Parts: sequence; C-alpha cells; structure tokens
Amino acid sequence: MHAALAAAARAQKVFAAPYATRRHRARARAMAPFGEPESWLDIGTGYAHFPAVAQEVHPYTAFDGLDATECVENGRRAGRVEEAHLGLLADLAPRLAGRYDVLSMFHYLERSEDPRIELIAARTALRPGGHLMIEVPVPGSRYARIVGKGWLRPGSHHLLPEPHHRIPLAVLRRDLESLGYTVVATDRHEAHIPFDLAAGMALALGRVRATARVASPLLAVAALADRILAPLVRRTRFSNAYRVIARRGPNP
Repeated sequence: MHAALAAAARAQKVFAAPYATRRHRARARAMAPFGEPESWLDIGTGYAHFPAVAQEVHPYTAFDGLDATECVENGRRAGRVEEAHLGLLADLAPRLAGRYDVLSMFHYLERSEDPRIELIAARTALRPGGHLMIEVPVPGSRYARIVGKGWLRPGSHHLLPEPHHRIPLAVLRRDLESLGYTVVATDRHEAHIPFDLAAGMALALGRVRATARVASPLLAVAALADRILAPLVRRTRFSNAYRVIARRGPNP
C-alpha cells in the first residue's frame, strides 16, 4: 500500500496549501466571539503554519508553538511563532503555568498517550477564564463506518494510518466538564477536512498494488473532488471532524 499512500500524499499537497490557509483562518476566527487573546499556544504545531495565518486574524496576539519535534524550532526561526517549546505538553505544563489565554489542539488529542492528562496539562498552562480549542476526528462519521479499521486519520500531513483514540463528542464534553472546563461552543461541520475520497482511493489502490504511475492521476482527481464536495459534505454525517471550545474555570 505504500506506493498508493505516497501518491495520496502528493495528490493532497497539490490542493492542500490554499485550503489549509482557509481552514487555519476559520479556526482563528472561531475564537473572535470570546475576545482578543493576548497569548496563544498552539500544541502539536509542527512548522507553525497555523500561528502564521492566525496572526493575520489576531494581529495583537503573541503566538507560541509547542511540538515534540524540531519542526517547532524551524517555525520560530521562520518568524511564525515568538517562542518554541520542544517536548510534550504534560512535561512542559508546570513551567508554562498560567501563561496563555488560548491553547489550541488540532488533531493532537487523539494521538496523545492519555487525552485526559493532556486536558489537565492544558488547564495548567491556561489562565483562569482562558479557552481551549480542540479539533478531533468524528469516530462515528459515516465514512469511518464504511471504511472501518482502514480509516485514515484526518489531519495527517501524509495520510498515514496511525493508532489513535476515538473520542466521541459526548465523552470529550464530559471529561472537560469534570476537569473544571465549561464547554462554550461546539461545531460538527466547519472542522471537516476534505480528504476522504483520496484516502479511500489510496486504500483501494493499495489493495490491488497499483503502481504510483497509475495511482497518481486517480488520486489527484479524488483529492480535487474532496475539495469541490466539501461545502456539501461538511453539513452531513460524512463530516469527519468536530471542534470544541471550552473555557477554563477559576482556581479552586
């Protein structure tokens, strides 16, 4: 399946950049109803492309990034974030305590060792009254049910299958509230990432051992169809991700 997956990644990149910018901008705008934050930490930021776009929406906000890889240092050197924190949030939270008005986790929580520990660490890094924005895959999406165990995780840069937690909205809401957060917004449409047709095509081509020469044009068409159909798909049960914004409660 590796040749088809590699071709899927190439097909995704052809169309991904403009759409990713729009998606990042929409994420940043989702925080606008809650006031202009002074400081924002993006968890699992990679090369910090989200903070770079979000800065256009929130020009008076200081954006920092945290990632387990050296990519975050590259993002800092490129000027996309002011501070780069290398490591895991659970380990770094004590020295980041109370520093941030907003923390964002985009397709990060489901890949963590223990999502509840991450939510506790996020509470530590947030100021009282600060907000945590989370996007995770919808475990019960129609597409996930059709594909089953072969479902590729939305949010992956390379469309690779990864072990991850499947977190229903009701479970995430319950965990947040039990830790002293108040859920102030949910969205099951705008967080959709258009990749499902390309992912399904990659899986099918992998099963028949298609060569990259055969797979690439088919995957390019599927990736384009994903983006054309996205405005419709995101409003159905085929939407593959959801967003939650939760406010941190006061210290006990």
